Amino acid sequence: MPPDKNFYQILGVAADASQDEIQRAYRKLARQYHPDINADPAAEERFKDASEAYHVLSDPQTRRRYDAFGADFRQIPPDVDPEAFRRTRAAAGTGTAAGGGAGRAGGGGGFGFRQPDIDIDDLFGGFFGGRPGRGWGPIRGADQEAELSLSVEEAYRGGRSSVTLSDGEAFRSFDVDVPAGVTDGQRIRLAGQGGHGSDGAPPGDLYLVVRIMPHPGYRLHGRDIYTELRLAPWEAALGTSVVIDTPGGEAKVKVPAGTSSGRRLRLRGRGLPNRTGKAGDFFAEARIMVPDRPSDAERRLFEQLAAVSDFEARQQR
Repeated sequence: MPPDKNFYQILGVAADASQDEIQRAYRKLARQYHPDINADPAAEERFKDASEAYHVLSDPQTRRRYDAFGADFRQIPPDVDPEAFRRTRAAAGTGTAAGGGAGRAGGGGGFGFRQPDIDIDDLFGGFFGGRPGRGWGPIRGADQEAELSLSVEEAYRGGRSSVTLSDGEAFRSFDVDVPAGVTDGQRIRLAGQGGHGSDGAPPGDLYLVVRIMPHPGYRLHGRDIYTELRLAPWEAALGTSVVIDTPGGEAKVKVPAGTSSGRRLRLRGRGLPNRTGKAGDFFAEARIMVPDRPSDAERRLFEQLAAVSDFEARQQR
């Protein structure tokens, strides 16, 4: 996330925005900056920022932690209650109102402390740092989460993926083995790559949350993949075979005679693979297209069809 912005600013919404407003803002940015649509080299970074902001703010629990702890919310141990944090901070006289975290502190996205003599270890009795003599002893590092953005094709194939994460002013890079057929929201665990432990305690784990990016040609529902199949009127009426693209390569789909718009033609097992169970299916949804400027010959043929046909489209279901 850019240092001079926060997640609310990235999406262009207010700190008290509703979930619907957050979703609409993200969809607008995704349509504008998706790398498959926008060839500008900076568009991919803008899209990734928007995706990270959306997936934090769209989860009420994660959003609550972000509002309380700021941009470092992933480094705060999960045991620390956001409300207790606010109350303790207020009692210490920081001058920051409750709820003044990343979404409300105005710009920096940090904790917003105003008095330099306040030590966060003093506030929490060494909970974060585990300083000697505070009585806490070794504390395992906090588990952390980060986003792993994948295209539909990458999720389908799996394989090696490189991830670079910002850790304050430093950067950490990982090579991750992505299983074939990962789904949106699935978590990949990197043991020992989370927050540092104190007094010799082991580090926490890092969880990469898979986010499958919007695709101009596919949409996903679980492991099932959907695409639009455009057909000429005669193809839909008489039937045909059509070669279509799927994430696993080309496939042939048989269009039965009498196919109407909205009919779903299923290719079993051609959706996202599943190592431990049933693979998803691939659905081609028929959409009948007509020429917007028919030639004279086409118009005469359509007129002849209209004269001889007793088909009543509005009586069909």
